[in-house]
Amino acid sequence: MRTSLFPIVILAALCPCAGAEQTERKPVYRDAATHEDIVKRMRHVERNNPMKQLAVSEGEDPSVKNQPVNIVDSSDILSFNGVTTLVPKMAIIRIPDQYADRVNRHVPGYRVVGWAEFYTLNRGWITPVEVSREQAAGRVPIAEEVQENLGKNRNLQVATFLTGPISLLPPKEQEPATTQASEETPTP
Repeated sequence: MRTSLFPIVILAALCPCAGAEQTERKPVYRDAATHEDIVKRMRHVERNNPMKQLAVSEGEDPSVKNQPVNIVDSSDILSFNGVTTLVPKMAIIRIPDQYADRVNRHVPGYRVVGWAEFYTLNRGWITPVEVSREQAAGRVPIAEEVQENLGKNRNLQVATFLTGPISLLPPKEQEPATTQASEETPTP
């Protein structure tokens, strides 16, 4: 059996510690900060504090105004067949009479799940209506043909954006566009 020295030569070339001795590195010691150094640094920071240069803010305290909202109070509850989920208020577009008992009625003992799992289990009676961000904000109305199709649908309809439900604000009234020709009056 013949063995090659080639692998051994490569290992020796790749591993510098195999044949040569390593030089020991001595640790570098530094002086510890003294109490005077710490006090001097603290005084410097206090003198150059950028917060002292800022003007005092006027108006209402935002921490008082923007208190956290209870998630249950800002949501509608959908429950059916042992599972419950939350959707944002105004995400439900239409509630048919036969499904009214499944909205805003949480039964104790029902398992709370996310929207994706709830919809997967109940897609027979829920129709998601995909809306754009502009439509959800009320800047662009939902197309008339989509609204007509939704009127014919007998399922509970929920507005969704990307992967989950979203509040659907009512469309804002748009001002009629004035043309330049109507603004100009003919001169005699």
